[in-house]
Amino acid sequence: MAKVVADISVSLDGFVTGPEASPELGLGAGGEGLHTWALQPDAIDRAVLEESVAATGVVIMGRRLFDIVDAPTGWNDEMGYGARLVAEPPVLVVTRNPPDYVRLADRMTFVVDGIASAVAKGVALAEDRDVVVMGGGETIRRAIEAGVVDELRLHIAPVLLGGGTPLFAGATPRSLRQIHVRASGHATHLTYRVD
Repeated sequence: MAKVVADISVSLDGFVTGPEASPELGLGAGGEGLHTWALQPDAIDRAVLEESVAATGVVIMGRRLFDIVDAPTGWNDEMGYGARLVAEPPVLVVTRNPPDYVRLADRMTFVVDGIASAVAKGVALAEDRDVVVMGGGETIRRAIEAGVVDELRLHIAPVLLGGGTPLFAGATPRSLRQIHVRASGHATHLTYRVD
């Protein structure tokens, strides 16, 4: 059965974007530093990225992240899921209001009935591969709150953003079980079991 993995890069101060993130400004002021590990990987980062992409059967994202990914400066033939690996698993976008125009229409399917439904659809599509909830922060929080996440993978970037989109603001207190740690020159890659 497919495993559901929430997977996201986060700053030391807990933000998944910098201030003023938008389709025009991408991940906001300083936000590019969150993904140095994926865009300029050392051997450990590359292994983490390759293993994750190879295991992924379906990707789920929220509407705000989709708007950044689908913007003219977003994903393209050289940059996509898996950074420069440009993997193309099916992508489910959780939104109440699908956009009228989608630049990446051949890669995206919109789910309008919530995160639990998107995960159920993802599990059906992924077969025995992972369903990866890649963000943004609110989508990952909702998936954890809905009880549909098996593992949480955080890529802790050594940056302080001072503001932006917080990952865990308003989250229900809970204990997680740490199951794996890998440190590289660009990030600390943590995996937790979500009980």
